[in-house]
Amino acid sequence: MITLTGNGLTLGCLKRIVIGREKVGLCLEAMKKVRQSRGAVEQIIADGRTAYGINTGFGKFSDVKINSEHTEALQLHLIRSHACGLGEPFPEEVARAMAVLRMNALLKGHSGIRPVVLERLCDMVNLGISAVIPSQGSLGASGDLAPLAHLALGLIGEGEVTLDGTVMPAGQAWEKKGIPPVRLRAKEGLALINGTQAMTACGALAFLEAEQLALQSEWIAGLTIEALRGITDAFHPAVHAARGYPEQAAVADRMRDWLHGSRLTTRQGELRVQDAYSIRCIPQVHGATWQVLGYVREKLEIEMNAATDNPLIFDDGETVISGGNFHGQPVAFAMDFLKIGMSELANISERRTERLVNPQLNAGLPPFLSPEPGLQSGAMILQYAAASIVSENKTLAHPASVDSIPSSANQEDHVSMGTIAARNAATIVGNVRRVLAVEAFCAFQACGIRGDEKLSPALREKWEVLSAKIPPITEDRIFSRDIAAVEQLLFEEARNSAIFPAQLTDHEL
Repeated sequence: MITLTGNGLTLGCLKRIVIGREKVGLCLEAMKKVRQSRGAVEQIIADGRTAYGINTGFGKFSDVKINSEHTEALQLHLIRSHACGLGEPFPEEVARAMAVLRMNALLKGHSGIRPVVLERLCDMVNLGISAVIPSQGSLGASGDLAPLAHLALGLIGEGEVTLDGTVMPAGQAWEKKGIPPVRLRAKEGLALINGTQAMTACGALAFLEAEQLALQSEWIAGLTIEALRGITDAFHPAVHAARGYPEQAAVADRMRDWLHGSRLTTRQGELRVQDAYSIRCIPQVHGATWQVLGYVREKLEIEMNAATDNPLIFDDGETVISGGNFHGQPVAFAMDFLKIGMSELANISERRTERLVNPQLNAGLPPFLSPEPGLQSGAMILQYAAASIVSENKTLAHPASVDSIPSSANQEDHVSMGTIAARNAATIVGNVRRVLAVEAFCAFQACGIRGDEKLSPALREKWEVLSAKIPPITEDRIFSRDIAAVEQLLFEEARNSAIFPAQLTDHEL
């Protein structure tokens, strides 16, 4: 079990909860702060003090005072009216991650909600009740209002949820589990929907696969180097120490490890003096992507542990401040950066695929790796498919964060578009997986032609894994099936990596 405290939640632990389906618990000390914060809200109501979202309207209606007898209706109206998401639902795992992240934020004790709300969120995660949340409709400031409203609907027994793989009314799911849904009181609806949890959840899950794809791209590139009889001198540690980027040097170290013991790679001057950039500059280009990943990881883990609703309650209720922590600009920038960094992994991969199939560039391999060049096209159109995807990525990589549009009658006049950035980042990550699958397929074929017995021991193991999924090209066939098989292999390897480290079996954050 992972105990949430409002602080210290890591991407690794989020992966264990969301993908590994590990249970969560609520820190008792943090719940004391939650109770104190709730007591402050009750005192504000009792004293008749005016506080945004507790006894006022929302957005442009913030100057409208709400009578105390209507505060519960105010919260219910808020959730129902804001649940206007559009388009296809987020994947169920994104919805699950949203619940975890909202729970963690509320545990910080600045939101003024009752403990029962957190307990029901915990029940949602542990019982596998995931709200059906449309993926479009958030501007990424004032929080992810529409997506989080759909999460809140599931909590109060309205809207739809997924349980055991079946979509059903939320009330029915709670009835199946024998637990009553929550009835919201003052401020609780606002506390549930003011936050960046949609963009952060979507971005975090995209990041987790992106990080694994960056590792997978290295052994795939290693197979390409073997197939092209690449020069290993470019990975010499002195070259990378001379520049000084630790990420670049780390990629070079791993490339040397992958290629150690190969009988196919060459040294400077044996076949050629130097390789093309897509081979020679792997540490520089992949290393730069690792720099991006480091930045994105840092920002995501800060945001995962942030109080992002409004207003925030401090000093046992003496200080209630309307601020802007719900603004998603930091996450928007991070997601746009992730889009660019991952797009480059695909760009350079496609260039390596071109070298594998182009008879003018592939060091004597058959044209397009065809078993009968001319009569059979071989892998010719696989490069076309990869080229199409990298071009699509270039469009998706346009920064969403440079856009803004006013809302709520210009009260909310600058927004982040962070959720759009996160959604596009997730799409790009999926596209990168497909491009790497094409390179892996072509490199597998080429290494088989060169002689797989000459591969380095480490890459021979990878070649054997691929050979269990895809046969060599002996005759033209429907290659999309092969690419899908490789893509699934990469996807499953990424999902299953380090979900349950032994030393983290029972961990309080």
